[in-house]
Amino acid sequence: MASGVQVADEVKQIFNVMKVVKNDDDEKERIRIVKLWIDGEIKVENIYREKDLEGVDNVFKFIKDLMRPDQSRYFLYDCHFDTKESGRKEELIFMMWAPDNGPMKSRMQYASSKSAMCRVVQGVKHIFEIHDVEDMEPDSFAERLKHNVLKMEGHPLRGN
Repeated sequence: MASGVQVADEVKQIFNVMKVVKNDDDEKERIRIVKLWIDGEIKVENIYREKDLEGVDNVFKFIKDLMRPDQSRYFLYDCHFDTKESGRKEELIFMMWAPDNGPMKSRMQYASSKSAMCRVVQGVKHIFEIHDVEDMEPDSFAERLKHNVLKMEGHPLRGN
């Protein structure tokens, strides 16, 4: 069931920038994580560029810290990982964070508005629904990617 919530033009523009990475782009300005919220329409709450993550040792912990237990949100995430077959990979991921113990009204609003976001992020490699921060542990996240992942964001997985 669709909620009728629209996606702001800024979100569409940011997604287009994220999906087309050019070789001559400044790597530090590259958008890695976008936190989105619903406020009449789906809007950008925060943008985190590569330079914002320079001092961050664990990107997954950083994202988990953005996932508050009392609020649902959407995330666009430029995920970097290494596989056995092809080495380093970068794939865009759209995530809906709707915590199991969060407010029911918020969870329902985000669930019913997800289809509007999915129309905007066509071509994204992965769409995940996250209901528990444990789903953001690197090993379980890597499993959802359906690749033979060796490292997530530069960190070896426990199984390797």
